[in-house]
Amino acid sequence: MTRTKRGYIARRRRKKLFALNFRGAHIKNARAVIQQKKRSLFSAHRDRDRQKRNFRRLWIIRINAAIRESGVCYSYSRLIHDLYKRQLLFNRKILAQISISNRNCLYMISNENINNSIGGNP
Repeated sequence: MTRTKRGYIARRRRKKLFALNFRGAHIKNARAVIQQKKRSLFSAHRDRDRQKRNFRRLWIIRINAAIRESGVCYSYSRLIHDLYKRQLLFNRKILAQISISNRNCLYMISNENINNSIGGNP
């Protein structure tokens, strides 16, 4: 039986696979490259959501630690509830940055909320 010569189409298809940062067979073998790219895209999509979740948890921990350190009988949940009640719409990222850089400002915000909640002024 005579040998059939394959064209350049399969070689061109495999050559355009771009896998620069992988190791081992994941950089040379076309099937392994395709599988690894699918897996990496899935992990990247999953971890984008996980990263948002982790940062929100970190901000909440920082705010809670700063509030409890002040010595006032106050917690994170009460602070957020009072901020919403007073219609002061800070997001948690900004509150965490304030708690790190300028604690006096956070203490003033929390004390203002305490005084207003005790006094009954909305």
